[in-house]
Amino acid sequence: MAKQTTHQTAPNREKNPRRQPTASGEKDAAVNRNASHNYFLLEKFEAGVVLTGTEVKSVRTGKTNLKDAYGLIKDGELWLLNCHISPYDFGNYANHAALRTRKLLIHKEEIRKLIGKTQQKGLTLIPTRMYFKNGRIKVELALAKGKQLWDKRETERRRTADKEAREAISRGRKQA
Repeated sequence: MAKQTTHQTAPNREKNPRRQPTASGEKDAAVNRNASHNYFLLEKFEAGVVLTGTEVKSVRTGKTNLKDAYGLIKDGELWLLNCHISPYDFGNYANHAALRTRKLLIHKEEIRKLIGKTQQKGLTLIPTRMYFKNGRIKVELALAKGKQLWDKRETERRRTADKEAREAISRGRKQA
């Protein structure tokens, strides 16, 4: 009987070590940190974005800002407004406008669900992050309700109390 050998596999390596972490999908292209501070994020949706070539190159370099952006449903289609994607540095005459309105790609039944929810009082669509998934740019939209000033203060108090409790627990463990 022949001797059996075991098959050894190589350890997991990076997909492409020369690629940027943003372009390879390891790191988000843009994150809207103000969203969780200014809004209660109720439900999240993933949508594709229709972009031009220079916009994709600009997103790969991380020159995107979602701070003032929001989603809008018009004529049964979903649009992303006020999303700032800086013009590509090496672009030519066909470079894109930084604040143009961009179409979002999402299923019709999700659009119908969003229409019903955004017509409720005080709910809006806020982009929370932009990232790469399988080589395509995706936007994570959150159905959000605006916070009042006292809501923001309460959130800050709760966050501070949690931080102090964690620090006290860690100090107790170090002393023991």
